[in-house]
Amino acid sequence: MQASIALLAGGQSRRMGRDKALLDFLGEPLLARMIRRVRPLTDDLFIVASDRPEYEQFGVPVVPDRFPGCGPLGGIDTALHAARHDYCLVLSCDLPFVNPRLLAALLAIPRDYDVLVPVRSIRTDQGGDETFETLHAVYAKTCIPAIERCLAESRYKIVSFFSSVRVQRVEEAFVRWYDPDLLSFLNANTPEAYAQALALARRVLDRGGGDVP
Repeated sequence: MQASIALLAGGQSRRMGRDKALLDFLGEPLLARMIRRVRPLTDDLFIVASDRPEYEQFGVPVVPDRFPGCGPLGGIDTALHAARHDYCLVLSCDLPFVNPRLLAALLAIPRDYDVLVPVRSIRTDQGGDETFETLHAVYAKTCIPAIERCLAESRYKIVSFFSSVRVQRVEEAFVRWYDPDLLSFLNANTPEAYAQALALARRVLDRGGGDVP
């Protein structure tokens, strides 16, 4: 089943201190690494970002954020407007270990939903004792009205619109079948996290295991 894929790169990288999408990761920019991994999964791959002429080097369209300054929720809305297909897999640009097998499995799930989102048993600022991996999720164009109501009301948390649409959870056990260590969700969004991800990838290379799956 076809779907678009959008890589959100519109943030300011404040915690990193420099553009995290351009960080060198084993000899290539982090964003180039992600593009290489996901390109075989779609015929409609693009980046959502504003004022990033340096992203033209990656050879995929760069779509300006329709709601700059409104965080990833505005980026998701932009992605859905730009997507050629009715469903769009949205990924943050700082995920060095995106797993094509897991992504293909998510895209193959029957589409009786507006949002398909992995859920982990870890507490974050979303509230409760679990986390919705909202920047590793599939969204339908049917989400646009609910998203834009939240943006108009300055409610910028991605989960803010979930109560207005059909959300299908992907439980952690499903994810671990393809990604036992949940590396897909490891964000290289701080200097410490970037160093951790690089060290992990280099350990695998040193053992002769090829790239981290």
